Amino acid sequence: MAEIKKDRTKALSDRGKRPVILKKVRLVVVTGKDERKEALLQKPVVTIGTLGDSDLALTDPTVSRSHAVVEEKADGYLLRDLGSTNGTFLDGVKVREAYLSAGSVIRLGQTEIAFSPVEERIENLRSSSGRFGELVGASAAMREVFGVLERVAPTDVSVLILGETGTGKELAARAIHGHSRRSEKPFVVFDCGAVAPNLIESELFGHEKGAFTDAVKSRQGAFELAQDGTIFLDEIGELTPTLQPKLLRALDQREIKRVGAEQPLGINVRVIAATNKNLEKEVQAGRFREDLYYRLSVVSVFMPPLRKRKEDIEKIAEHLLPGISGEMRKKLTGLSPEAAEALRIYPWPGNVRELKNVLERAAALSDGERIEVRDLFLSQGKKSITIEGLSGKTLEEIEKAAIHATLKSVSGNKTAAAKALGIAYSTLYEKMKKYGMKE
Repeated sequence: MAEIKKDRTKALSDRGKRPVILKKVRLVVVTGKDERKEALLQKPVVTIGTLGDSDLALTDPTVSRSHAVVEEKADGYLLRDLGSTNGTFLDGVKVREAYLSAGSVIRLGQTEIAFSPVEERIENLRSSSGRFGELVGASAAMREVFGVLERVAPTDVSVLILGETGTGKELAARAIHGHSRRSEKPFVVFDCGAVAPNLIESELFGHEKGAFTDAVKSRQGAFELAQDGTIFLDEIGELTPTLQPKLLRALDQREIKRVGAEQPLGINVRVIAATNKNLEKEVQAGRFREDLYYRLSVVSVFMPPLRKRKEDIEKIAEHLLPGISGEMRKKLTGLSPEAAEALRIYPWPGNVRELKNVLERAAALSDGERIEVRDLFLSQGKKSITIEGLSGKTLEEIEKAAIHATLKSVSGNKTAAAKALGIAYSTLYEKMKKYGMKE
């Protein structure tokens, strides 16, 4: 396996303060009816033609409506003719597709266009804001993350979000989408690790009726559902080797083929991926395609673990508590100083997700206007640093809190919750009914 190249865009807050480099394409008409017209674009696919919505819209009648595209590939920029009437020429040679170089001249009909790649180098990444979307944090590490997200969100570049489980990778993806030009369009989450290997292609790309035994009707896949919006490929490091080349083709060609279909379907989707794995090591080990890694990681963002930004813990808790209080129909005003200190000294192996679970459990047990240290149950191995929180609570209060926290930890899956609690599904159902808990 080839060694990982060192010139890809990186913005990893735990690997030093490297600049973000955003790649753009400059196209300048040098000859023809639209002479001096210029386009500076940051898109994986740049369209050229006489259609009004082309990225470089021309008025030359010898240019086709959809004449050609310039596509960003892992190893450069590819010029591709789209079946035009008068053909596409690169430096005087007629081509169907060919790689461009800085200074190349493209001729479409009677129009000549100069091509040049542009790299925008952003050195100062730190945002002045303490939040981005639902992400909260005033620490230097998080404000660097926010600085990157603020700059890449309005573009269409692919983003790879890295970090441990529970650090907020999906929240980051949603925030990017929410601050993009696609914000009013669909945001579709696809968990690559949660689908059976024999179903993942159908779930991702869709299938036609009769494509396999259980395909009783045609079905759209995640890419089609995300059309004109954003698809979030969570746990991308779990994608099977057999599906990796199919995903790469979809990203490169901007089209997908349903299982059992003869013709491909065009897609216009922004891709954001996330993983808790080190994909560079996965590439070196031969478990992840290098070209797919490059295609996904145009910009990479590392979400720092909560233990590395403890100054943010109280602020995150203050952000989460109003929603938790509302769910439980309580009026909690915040944390006591002792509870805040207990949260700060805890190592948070489960990161922000664990913090939310702890706060939900504490809110269920709290009988005051704020969460006290006795309400917290912070596990350290098989012990708890706040076991005295059981004191003064009824068995029903403790049981209800345990059921609520367990359901939250398994995303509401009652079968998994019953198993984790060591009780039958029917028992869990009856207890939820008894305590008036939502099904």
